Amino acid sequence: MAADIDVHFWPTPNGHKVTIALEEMGLGYRIVPVNIGAGDQFKPEFQAISPNGRMPAIVDPDGPGGQPISVFESGAILQYLGRKTGLFYPVDERGRVEVDEWCFWQMANLGPMAGQRNHFRNYAPTMTADQRHVAYGANRYTNEVHRIYGVLNRRLADRDFVAGEYSIADMLAWPWVQAKSDAALELEEFPNLMRWQTGIAQRPAVLRAMAQAKSFRNLNLQQAGKEAEAARRLLFNQRAR
Repeated sequence: MAADIDVHFWPTPNGHKVTIALEEMGLGYRIVPVNIGAGDQFKPEFQAISPNGRMPAIVDPDGPGGQPISVFESGAILQYLGRKTGLFYPVDERGRVEVDEWCFWQMANLGPMAGQRNHFRNYAPTMTADQRHVAYGANRYTNEVHRIYGVLNRRLADRDFVAGEYSIADMLAWPWVQAKSDAALELEEFPNLMRWQTGIAQRPAVLRAMAQAKSFRNLNLQQAGKEAEAARRLLFNQRAR
Protein backbone atom coordinates (compact mmCIF):
# COMPACT_ATOMS: atom_id res chain seq x y z
CA MET A 1 0.00 0.00 0.00
CA ALA A 2 1.45 3.36 -1.06
CA ALA A 3 2.24 5.89 1.63
CA ASP A 4 0.12 9.02 1.78
CA ILE A 5 1.21 12.12 -0.09
CA ASP A 6 1.84 15.16 2.12
CA VAL A 7 -0.08 18.17 0.84
CA HIS A 8 1.15 21.51 2.15
CA PHE A 9 -2.16 23.32 1.98
CA TRP A 10 -4.27 26.30 2.90
CA PRO A 11 -7.89 26.78 1.75
CA THR A 12 -7.31 29.01 -1.27
CA PRO A 13 -8.16 28.33 -4.93
CA ASN A 14 -4.64 27.06 -5.58
CA GLY A 15 -4.82 24.75 -2.58
CA HIS A 16 -8.20 23.38 -3.66
CA LYS A 17 -6.78 22.35 -7.04
CA VAL A 18 -4.51 19.78 -5.42
CA THR A 19 -7.00 18.23 -3.00
CA ILE A 20 -9.55 17.98 -5.81
CA ALA A 21 -7.04 16.14 -8.01
CA LEU A 22 -6.04 13.79 -5.20
CA GLU A 23 -9.67 12.98 -4.43
CA GLU A 24 -10.50 12.46 -8.10
CA MET A 25 -7.48 10.19 -8.57
CA GLY A 26 -8.13 8.19 -5.41
CA LEU A 27 -4.71 8.88 -3.91
CA GLY A 28 -4.16 8.85 -0.18
CA TYR A 29 -2.97 12.15 1.26
CA ARG A 30 -2.31 13.97 4.48
CA ILE A 31 -2.87 17.71 4.79
CA VAL A 32 0.01 19.68 6.28
CA PRO A 33 -1.42 23.14 7.09
CA VAL A 34 0.52 26.16 5.84
CA ASN A 35 -1.17 29.07 7.60
CA ILE A 36 -0.35 31.90 5.21
CA GLY A 37 -1.82 34.44 7.62
CA ALA A 38 0.63 33.37 10.32
CA GLY A 39 3.69 33.30 8.05
CA ASP A 40 4.13 29.54 7.76
CA GLN A 41 5.11 30.02 4.11
CA PHE A 42 8.35 31.69 5.22
CA LYS A 43 9.57 28.79 7.35
CA PRO A 44 12.82 27.27 6.06
CA GLU A 45 11.41 23.75 6.06
CA PHE A 46 8.57 24.84 3.79
CA GLN A 47 10.74 26.92 1.49
CA ALA A 48 13.00 23.89 1.08
CA ILE A 49 10.18 22.25 -0.91
CA SER A 50 8.59 25.45 -2.25
CA PRO A 51 11.37 27.94 -3.12
CA ASN A 52 8.78 30.54 -4.17
CA GLY A 53 7.36 30.56 -0.64
CA ARG A 54 3.85 29.81 -1.86
CA MET A 55 1.61 26.88 -1.20
CA PRO A 56 0.53 24.36 -2.37
CA ALA A 57 3.38 21.92 -2.51
CA ILE A 58 3.44 18.16 -2.16
CA VAL A 59 5.89 15.53 -0.99
CA ASP A 60 5.27 12.12 -2.51
CA PRO A 61 7.19 9.42 -0.62
CA ASP A 62 6.64 7.06 -3.55
CA GLY A 63 8.04 9.20 -6.34
CA PRO A 64 9.97 8.17 -9.46
CA GLY A 65 12.08 5.09 -8.84
CA GLY A 66 10.32 4.61 -5.52
CA GLN A 67 12.17 7.60 -4.06
CA PRO A 68 10.53 10.67 -2.44
CA ILE A 69 9.92 13.75 -4.58
CA SER A 70 8.65 17.22 -3.74
CA VAL A 71 6.72 19.31 -6.25
CA PHE A 72 5.68 22.96 -5.99
CA GLU A 73 3.37 25.08 -8.21
CA SER A 74 -0.17 23.77 -8.61
CA GLY A 75 0.08 23.23 -12.38
CA ALA A 76 3.24 21.16 -12.04
CA ILE A 77 1.66 19.20 -9.18
CA LEU A 78 -1.42 18.24 -11.20
CA GLN A 79 0.64 17.30 -14.24
CA TYR A 80 2.85 15.12 -12.03
CA LEU A 81 -0.16 13.43 -10.42
CA GLY A 82 -1.75 12.91 -13.84
CA ARG A 83 1.39 11.20 -15.12
CA LYS A 84 1.76 9.18 -11.92
CA THR A 85 -1.77 7.77 -12.07
CA GLY A 86 -2.53 7.88 -15.78
CA LEU A 87 -5.80 9.63 -14.90
CA PHE A 88 -7.33 12.87 -16.22
CA TYR A 89 -4.21 13.61 -18.30
CA PRO A 90 -4.13 12.08 -21.78
CA VAL A 91 -1.31 9.80 -22.85
CA ASP A 92 -1.64 10.55 -26.56
CA GLU A 93 0.28 13.65 -27.62
CA ARG A 94 -2.61 15.49 -29.29
CA GLY A 95 -4.83 15.04 -26.29
CA ARG A 96 -2.08 16.03 -23.88
CA VAL A 97 -1.23 19.16 -25.88
CA GLU A 98 -4.87 20.27 -25.68
CA VAL A 99 -4.96 19.76 -21.92
CA ASP A 100 -1.59 21.47 -21.50
CA GLU A 101 -2.78 24.51 -23.46
CA TRP A 102 -5.61 25.07 -21.00
CA CYS A 103 -3.46 24.26 -17.99
CA PHE A 104 -1.01 26.99 -18.97
CA TRP A 105 -3.91 29.30 -19.87
CA GLN A 106 -5.19 28.95 -16.34
CA MET A 107 -1.80 29.46 -14.75
CA ALA A 108 -0.98 32.53 -16.86
CA ASN A 109 -4.41 34.13 -17.16
CA LEU A 110 -7.34 33.02 -15.03
CA GLY A 111 -5.48 32.51 -11.74
CA PRO A 112 -3.27 35.62 -11.73
CA MET A 113 -5.97 37.96 -13.03
CA ALA A 114 -8.65 36.64 -10.68
CA GLY A 115 -6.20 36.89 -7.79
CA GLN A 116 -5.40 40.52 -8.55
CA ARG A 117 -9.07 41.30 -8.94
CA ASN A 118 -9.80 39.75 -5.53
CA HIS A 119 -6.95 41.74 -4.00
CA PHE A 120 -8.07 45.14 -5.28
CA ARG A 121 -11.75 44.52 -4.53
CA ASN A 122 -11.36 42.85 -1.14
CA TYR A 123 -8.10 43.95 0.43
CA ALA A 124 -7.04 47.31 -1.00
CA PRO A 125 -7.20 50.09 1.62
CA THR A 126 -10.38 52.11 1.54
CA MET A 127 -8.49 55.32 2.29
CA THR A 128 -5.35 56.02 0.28
CA ALA A 129 -3.36 59.00 -0.87
CA ASP A 130 -4.79 58.57 -4.35
CA GLN A 131 -8.13 56.78 -4.64
CA ARG A 132 -7.78 56.68 -8.41
CA HIS A 133 -5.00 54.10 -8.17
CA VAL A 134 -7.17 51.69 -6.17
CA ALA A 135 -10.18 52.20 -8.44
CA TYR A 136 -8.04 51.73 -11.54
CA GLY A 137 -6.65 48.44 -10.23
CA ALA A 138 -10.08 47.11 -9.27
CA ASN A 139 -11.58 48.04 -12.64
CA ARG A 140 -8.63 46.87 -14.69
CA TYR A 141 -8.55 43.36 -13.19
CA THR A 142 -12.34 43.02 -13.06
CA ASN A 143 -12.48 43.79 -16.76
CA GLU A 144 -9.72 41.29 -17.48
CA VAL A 145 -11.47 38.54 -15.50
CA HIS A 146 -14.66 39.40 -17.40
CA ARG A 147 -12.75 38.89 -20.66
CA ILE A 148 -11.26 35.59 -19.42
CA TYR A 149 -14.68 34.33 -18.32
CA GLY A 150 -15.84 35.11 -21.84
CA VAL A 151 -13.02 32.98 -23.29
CA LEU A 152 -14.03 30.07 -21.08
CA ASN A 153 -17.72 30.57 -21.82
CA ARG A 154 -17.07 30.36 -25.58
CA ARG A 155 -14.85 27.34 -25.12
CA LEU A 156 -17.62 25.52 -23.24
CA ALA A 157 -20.33 26.33 -25.78
CA ASP A 158 -20.01 22.96 -27.54
CA ARG A 159 -18.36 20.76 -24.92
CA ASP A 160 -18.89 19.70 -21.32
CA PHE A 161 -15.31 20.25 -20.19
CA VAL A 162 -12.44 22.53 -21.10
CA ALA A 163 -10.40 20.02 -23.10
CA GLY A 164 -13.12 17.59 -24.13
CA GLU A 165 -13.02 14.93 -21.40
CA TYR A 166 -12.86 15.96 -17.75
CA SER A 167 -9.18 16.56 -16.98
CA ILE A 168 -6.67 18.33 -14.81
CA ALA A 169 -7.39 21.46 -16.91
CA ASP A 170 -10.85 21.61 -15.32
CA MET A 171 -9.45 20.96 -11.85
CA LEU A 172 -7.03 23.86 -12.26
CA ALA A 173 -9.61 26.34 -13.51
CA TRP A 174 -12.67 25.48 -11.43
CA PRO A 175 -11.54 26.87 -8.05
CA TRP A 176 -10.86 30.27 -9.64
CA VAL A 177 -14.38 30.66 -11.03
CA GLN A 178 -16.47 32.17 -8.31
CA ALA A 179 -19.65 30.24 -7.58
CA LYS A 180 -21.57 33.37 -6.68
CA SER A 181 -22.10 36.65 -8.44
CA ASP A 182 -20.57 39.72 -6.90
CA ALA A 183 -19.89 43.35 -7.68
CA ALA A 184 -19.26 44.10 -11.37
CA LEU A 185 -19.01 40.45 -12.39
CA GLU A 186 -22.28 38.57 -12.91
CA LEU A 187 -21.91 34.90 -13.74
CA GLU A 188 -25.36 34.92 -15.35
CA GLU A 189 -23.70 36.61 -18.33
CA PHE A 190 -21.82 33.36 -18.95
CA PRO A 191 -24.37 30.50 -19.10
CA ASN A 192 -21.95 27.86 -20.41
CA LEU A 193 -19.48 28.75 -17.69
CA MET A 194 -22.20 28.56 -15.04
CA ARG A 195 -23.30 25.13 -16.27
CA TRP A 196 -19.71 23.87 -16.12
CA GLN A 197 -19.07 25.41 -12.70
CA THR A 198 -22.25 23.95 -11.22
CA GLY A 199 -21.65 20.51 -12.67
CA ILE A 200 -18.12 20.21 -11.32
CA ALA A 201 -19.23 21.52 -7.91
CA GLN A 202 -21.53 18.50 -7.62
CA ARG A 203 -18.87 15.87 -8.31
CA PRO A 204 -18.39 13.63 -5.24
CA ALA A 205 -14.60 14.06 -5.26
CA VAL A 206 -14.93 17.84 -5.41
CA LEU A 207 -17.43 17.82 -2.56
CA ARG A 208 -15.00 15.74 -0.47
CA ALA A 209 -12.10 18.06 -1.25
CA MET A 210 -14.06 21.18 -0.36
CA ALA A 211 -15.29 19.57 2.85
CA GLN A 212 -11.65 19.02 3.83
CA ALA A 213 -11.08 22.78 3.61
CA LYS A 214 -13.84 23.71 6.05
CA SER A 215 -11.82 22.84 9.14
CA PHE A 216 -9.20 25.41 8.13
CA ARG A 217 -11.50 28.30 7.27
CA ASN A 218 -11.90 29.53 10.83
CA LEU A 219 -8.12 29.91 10.97
CA ASN A 220 -7.96 31.92 7.76
CA LEU A 221 -7.97 35.71 7.55
CA GLN A 222 -10.92 36.08 9.90
CA GLN A 223 -8.79 37.42 12.73
CA ALA A 224 -9.80 40.72 14.23
CA GLY A 225 -7.89 43.93 14.80
CA LYS A 226 -4.14 43.65 15.17
CA GLU A 227 -4.08 39.96 14.20
CA ALA A 228 -5.77 40.68 10.87
CA GLU A 229 -3.42 43.57 10.16
CA ALA A 230 -0.39 41.45 10.99
CA ALA A 231 -1.63 38.72 8.65
CA ARG A 232 -2.07 41.20 5.84
CA ARG A 233 1.46 42.51 6.32
CA LEU A 234 2.70 38.94 5.87
CA LEU A 235 0.60 38.35 2.78
CA PHE A 236 0.88 41.60 0.87
CA ASN A 237 3.59 44.02 -0.29
CA GLN A 238 6.36 41.43 0.06
CA ARG A 239 9.78 42.12 -1.41
CA ALA A 240 12.80 39.87 -1.97
CA ARG A 241 14.01 40.15 1.63
